[in-house]
Amino acid sequence: MDELFAAEPQILSVAELTRHLRDLLEGEIGEVWVEGEISNHRKQASGHQYFTIKDERAQLACVLFARTPNKQKLADGMAVQIFGSITVYEARGQYQMVVQKIQAQGQGALQAKFEALKRKLDAEGLFDVCQKLALPKFPRTIGLVTSPTGAALQDMLNVFSRRAPWLRLLLIPVKVQGSEAAAEIAGAIQQFNADYLGKVDVLVIGRGGGSIEDLWPFNEEIVARAIYASRIPTVSAVGHEIDFTIADFVADLRAPTPSAAAELVVPDVEELNHRLGVLARRLHQRLLTAIAYEQEKLNGRLVPALRRETLRIVQQQQQTVDLLTLDLANNLQSRFSALQQRLAGALATLQQHRPDQILALKKQMLAQLQTRCLSLGQRGMLDRKNRLEQTLGLLRVLGPESTLKRGYTMTTRPDGSILTGFQSVKRGETIRTKWSDGDVSSIVS
Repeated sequence: MDELFAAEPQILSVAELTRHLRDLLEGEIGEVWVEGEISNHRKQASGHQYFTIKDERAQLACVLFARTPNKQKLADGMAVQIFGSITVYEARGQYQMVVQKIQAQGQGALQAKFEALKRKLDAEGLFDVCQKLALPKFPRTIGLVTSPTGAALQDMLNVFSRRAPWLRLLLIPVKVQGSEAAAEIAGAIQQFNADYLGKVDVLVIGRGGGSIEDLWPFNEEIVARAIYASRIPTVSAVGHEIDFTIADFVADLRAPTPSAAAELVVPDVEELNHRLGVLARRLHQRLLTAIAYEQEKLNGRLVPALRRETLRIVQQQQQTVDLLTLDLANNLQSRFSALQQRLAGALATLQQHRPDQILALKKQMLAQLQTRCLSLGQRGMLDRKNRLEQTLGLLRVLGPESTLKRGYTMTTRPDGSILTGFQSVKRGETIRTKWSDGDVSSIVS
């Protein structure tokens, strides 16, 4: 007996022992499902809920913190199934369960059904990561399969409008709870693939949180197979972060909440602008560095050659200027000579058309015309005089005076008309007979 107390015993403090027990419980048991009846339920002002779960032979203290999602309204006497981690509340030295999920006791059968379907679909390869489609980084059109009246839709719309205001959204409204919900959800997924393939970039399928019964449509096989068959990348956004459905495992991406799905699907426009700014600055700096490097190379290798080439070009241009100057002088001299000749000709022409010379010429021509007119007039008058004298001579020869002088007489009436025959004389008419040296009147008897 003395040997048992020979070595100094290890003495632990209460805190050390309690901490050791806590580590043992958390390490050996950890998270576990427990079922029983609630008693001593109380809710603090902080929102935390404390209660005891018991059966006929034992009881377990439990705490449900306010931050833990929970749709169940707890009350004494409820038969529940709770999931959580076993630990020790060191201040009292009491082991307890920190509850993470709670459901009515009848939900155990649904959980078993869930596990069975999960194993079946996993065995068929519906959860295979290699089969999952990659989501586009910058989608333009998002298809939504959810309730048109649920808070989940509004949450997603708020996030989409804030992060990607350019986005186009298409909604096929479905029921997300009840016996008809699974068929409607699967039909909407199939309709998107039939009518909008190539037009819709991503499908978001989901709803807000609820009990296992509320979320059960997303655990139906028809929905799982519709998601797996979709050629449009799918995102499952069902319930809260602690809620898992079959749709989460089949979809190409699982989002803990509908709002989180919206954030995962589209990039934030502000973040994009920031990244573009960073990339632009990097590109600008690299361009400046490259330009400086190339400029240094240019100065080291090309400047001498450039100087020689510049000198050659300047010399050639100077020679060209000299040749052009000579050509210009020759052209100017030729044009000056031509202009002098044209000026001399113009002066000669002008000299010929001087008004005084023209007037003198016209006066000379007028004098000549006057001389001609005077000469022509005198000659015409002389001709007319000669012709008149000839006519007068002819008249004298052929006239009655010459005839009377040859012994003839001329008889006329008192009015001076000549009697040309005896028959023209009337009895008792006075006639006048004229000789060259006189005349006599007589009456016809």
